[in-house]
Amino acid sequence: QLQASGGGSVQVGGSLRLSCAASDRTGSSYTITWFRQGPGKEREFVAAVRYSGTTHYADSVKGRFTISRGAAKNTVYLQLNNLKPEDTAVYYCAAGGGVILSNLRDVAAYGYWGQGTLVTVSS
Repeated sequence: QLQASGGGSVQVGGSLRLSCAASDRTGSSYTITWFRQGPGKEREFVAAVRYSGTTHYADSVKGRFTISRGAAKNTVYLQLNNLKPEDTAVYYCAAGGGVILSNLRDVAAYGYWGQGTLVTVSS
């Protein structure tokens, strides 16, 4: 249902754009969210775009990352700018149909997951 791509290796301050391709139904009507899991860390919320178009960001990425939907609505992008070593992680996109504001950052709220794409930031 979800296919994540776009990861790679960059230096500090560099940029990447991640893509999450979803099925038509998932992409247009579900909340699509990016999570990440760094080495030895738990999976954490990064950014989300609701079906209404409203976006939400973790404080750690606000002002550096931008989440958006493509024109066809079934692709969601995560633009990563000014990358830092602590952004190194496997990035996962997830889709949820019953996501509300109170569980937006909860991995358990999402029923569909992509396979993950690795982002490595070196100094």
